[in-house]
Amino acid sequence: MMSFIIHGDTFSDTQQYRQWALLGYNPSDLGDVISPWVYPLLAQLPIFAANMFGPSLYLLGWTLIVIALNALGMVFLTRGKRSHSGIAPAWFWLFFTMFMGFLSFARVEGITTSLVLIALLYAVERPIVAAFLLSAATWIKVWPAAVIAPLLIASAKRVQIFLTGVAVTAAVAAVAVLTGAGSHLLDFAINQGDRGMQLEATFSTPWVWLSVFNIGGSKIADNVAINSTEVYGPGAEIAATLMQPLLIVATLTGALLMLWALRRGAQREELILEGSLLMVTAFIVFNKVGSPQFIIWLLPVVVAGLVHDWDRWKIPATLLMGIAFTTFIIYPLFYTPLIHANPIMAAVLTIRNVLLVTLLVWAVQRTVELGKSASSPEALPVVTPK
Repeated sequence: MMSFIIHGDTFSDTQQYRQWALLGYNPSDLGDVISPWVYPLLAQLPIFAANMFGPSLYLLGWTLIVIALNALGMVFLTRGKRSHSGIAPAWFWLFFTMFMGFLSFARVEGITTSLVLIALLYAVERPIVAAFLLSAATWIKVWPAAVIAPLLIASAKRVQIFLTGVAVTAAVAAVAVLTGAGSHLLDFAINQGDRGMQLEATFSTPWVWLSVFNIGGSKIADNVAINSTEVYGPGAEIAATLMQPLLIVATLTGALLMLWALRRGAQREELILEGSLLMVTAFIVFNKVGSPQFIIWLLPVVVAGLVHDWDRWKIPATLLMGIAFTTFIIYPLFYTPLIHANPIMAAVLTIRNVLLVTLLVWAVQRTVELGKSASSPEALPVVTPK
C-alpha cells in the first residue's frame, strides 16, 4: 500500500472513489468515470474527505480515515466492562484483517465496519444510539439495514428505534433536496445496470462449474457497463431474475423466525446478535451480487458475538475465518485464473460458498434454539411452595 501512496496511485475501488471526489458533489457530467454513482448519499462524506491532501495523496487520506475508524472501534471494543472480554475478539479482528485487509482498506465496507460494531456493542443498553449509527451506516452502504431489522424486532424500544431511522433518513433526504441532488437520492438503487449472476455469488456456483467443463455454452465474462464479472449459460438469466424476490423471501422468513423466537421468550441481546448474523448472512447467500468485500459485513457481527459469549460463537468465528481465507485466495491472489474457469479456483470458490451456507444454517438453527430453549420447562424458573 505504501508503494501506491508514494507514487500517488490508488488501487482497487479507491481509483473510482478518487474520480468521484474530483467530479464533486452532484455532478451533471460523469465524464469518463468507470461507473456511475452506486452508493447511498452519505458515502460521499468519506469519499470526498479522503481528498484532503489532494488527488496525488488520495489513498493516504482514505487509509487514514479507515485506520481512525478501526482505532475507534478497537477503543469501544476493549474499554470499560469489555476491557477483558473484548481482548480476544480484538485479536480475532486483527487476524481477519490479515486476509481481508486488502478489501477493507479499498472499499466503503472499511468505513461501515466500526460503526456497526459499536452499534451492536451498545444495542441493548443504548438502542437509540445503536439505531442512529446503523441508520447512518445504511446511508453509506446498504448492508447495515440487515442489522437494523433484528434490533427493531428484539428491542423493547422499537418505536424509538424506528423513529430514529426515519429521522436520519429524512435529514439525508432534506440535505439532498436543498442541495439540488434530490433526484439522485435513490441512484444507488437504480444505477446498477442490468446485473446478471456475479461470478462469486453463492447461487452462481453451478454455472461456474458449467463454465469449467464448457457445457451448454456457459462462460464467465465481464459486464462492462457496471465493471462486473458474471456467469452466463442455460438458466443464468432466469436465476438472476429470481434472485431479488428470493432475497426478499429469505429476509421476511428470517424476520418471522426472530418474531417467533421473541414471542417464545428468547433473550433480547442474544436474539439481536443471532438475528444479525442470520440476516447479514442471508443478505450475502441470497444475493446475485457476490463481491468479495461482502464478507467484511460479517466481521462486526461475529466480533460482537464473541464479546457476548466466546464459547457459543467459536463455531461461526471459525467458519468466518475459513471464509475470509478462501476469499483471500480468490481475490486478490488468484482472481484471474478464476475468471478463466480454472478448476482449482472453482473448487476454492465452491468451498467458500459452502462455508457461507453452513454459517447461515448455523444462524438459523441457533435462532430456533433460542425460541425453543426459552419456552422449555427447563428454562422456566422453579417456584418452591411455602
